[in-house]
Amino acid sequence: MDRGFLFGDGVYEVIPVYGGRLFRLAHHLKRLHNSLNAVRIANPLSIDAWETMLTDLVDRNAGGDQAIYLQVTRGVADKRDHAFPENITPTLFAMSTAMAASVDIDTVTGTSVITLPDIRWKLCNIKAITLLPNVMLRQQAIDGDCAEAILIKDGFAIEGAASNLFIVRNGLLITPPNGPALLPGITRDLIIELAANHAIPFREADITEEALFSADEVWLTSSTREISPVTRLDDTVISGGVPGPLWRRMITLYQDYKRAIRDGKAG
Repeated sequence: MDRGFLFGDGVYEVIPVYGGRLFRLAHHLKRLHNSLNAVRIANPLSIDAWETMLTDLVDRNAGGDQAIYLQVTRGVADKRDHAFPENITPTLFAMSTAMAASVDIDTVTGTSVITLPDIRWKLCNIKAITLLPNVMLRQQAIDGDCAEAILIKDGFAIEGAASNLFIVRNGLLITPPNGPALLPGITRDLIIELAANHAIPFREADITEEALFSADEVWLTSSTREISPVTRLDDTVISGGVPGPLWRRMITLYQDYKRAIRDGKAG
């Protein structure tokens, strides 16, 4: 009778762990709090309690590199009813899974993706567990021998089915601005931060479908897949079919940041 099972009534987070240390935990907890507020679920834990619980989960799974999945649903009610039940306690679930090995920059060949119409709802900034449209879109990409789908809405490229989007044009790094149409990605924000700190020109701006296909480089980003270079988009070859030079620079900066986390010099 949990409303997460009956209605998909809940939100979630995925937090990478490097060297036993949680990746940008404050940013993830802030996004979680924003999602909970948006769907009117009370946050079941304080920031300190979240950190204690998640750190314990990491330690119980031998530290190292992991991916933490956590989910909060509205809870269990005595009957199935669309309306919010009164006096209900949220359900909290968290688990750890193995993290994929760090990328070897010299062996990355790039990924193939397809473009598909964005069939999702209008509040994609909420990290909700109701992901069936994303699942269907991602599976359509897999069925087409592609790793991901870039979603198109009203002539603009929005994001991937399970990732954020960046393009490079004439040395300028561009990503769509945050808003209801896309998820405010933690990895996305870190890339913007790294660009600002290392004199890489960037802009948050809408990306037309035409600009997407004519881009010098296309990247997809997420907490677990990090920064994935796209080398084929539908039937169009991107970046000459190999990862581009700005991707190589950014993934190097990203790996440096991860090493700083493992050394306790970043969070």
